[in-house]
Amino acid sequence: MFSHKVIEKNSILMLVLTLLTVSIGGIVEIAPLFYLESTIEKVKGMRPYTPLELAGRNIYIREGCYNCHSQMIRPLRDEAERYGHYSLAAESMYDHPFQWGSKRTGPDLARVGGRYSDEWHVTHMRNPREVVPESVMPGYPFLAETELRVADIAADLKANRAVGVPYTDEMIEKAAEDMLTQLNPDADGVDEFMERYPKAMVRDFDLNPDKVSELDALIAYLQMLGTLVDFTSYDPETSKR
Repeated sequence: MFSHKVIEKNSILMLVLTLLTVSIGGIVEIAPLFYLESTIEKVKGMRPYTPLELAGRNIYIREGCYNCHSQMIRPLRDEAERYGHYSLAAESMYDHPFQWGSKRTGPDLARVGGRYSDEWHVTHMRNPREVVPESVMPGYPFLAETELRVADIAADLKANRAVGVPYTDEMIEKAAEDMLTQLNPDADGVDEFMERYPKAMVRDFDLNPDKVSELDALIAYLQMLGTLVDFTSYDPETSKR
C-alpha cells in the first residue's frame, strides 16, 4: 500500500489515482439512474398546461417575471407557514425551463393560484401600487391591450412535446380552439376541453369579453399555479412507490 508521501511526490501517480477515484464515484452515482424509469415522484393531479396557460407562461418568461419571483417553496417552517406546502419536483415536471429561482424581490408564486381574484390580478398588472402600496413592481398595462397570438400555440405544444411533455396529437390539433374555449364558459367544446385538461378554469380572465388579450393568458397561468395537487390526500411515502 502506497504511503501519502509516495503519492504526493509523484504527480502522474496522483493524477491517475484521482481520476480513478472520481470515475468510481461518478459511476456509483450515475449508473443507478439508467435503471430508474423516472427520478420524479408520481403525484396525482399533475397535467400539462392548457394552451392558454402555456401562452401565459411564455408571456411570464418573456417579461422577466422570474427575475423577481421564484416558484419554489423550500421545506422550511417559515416558508411553509407563509406560502403553503413545500414544492414538489413533480409540480415542475412539465416546465421547460423550470421557474424555481434563487432570488425574491416579490413573493414566491408557487401557490398563488386562487389566492386572489381575477379583478385583483387585472388591477395589479395595470398598477401594482393600487393593491400593494409598497410594491416596486412595474406596471404592465399594455398586456390588456395586446392581442394574444392564437395561431402560434400549436407550434408551442409541439415544441414542448419534443422535450417530453405528453401532449397528444388531438391536443395539438385543437390547441387554438382550446385556447378560445377556455375563455368562454358557454362554448360548445367545454366538456371535451375539461376531459383533456382536468381542473382547468374556464372563464374570461381579463374581465374584457370583447378581447382575447395577453393578460387573459397571463392570469390564467397565475391562477392555476399550485392548484393541481391535492395536498389533503398527498402521501409522500405512497408517492415514492
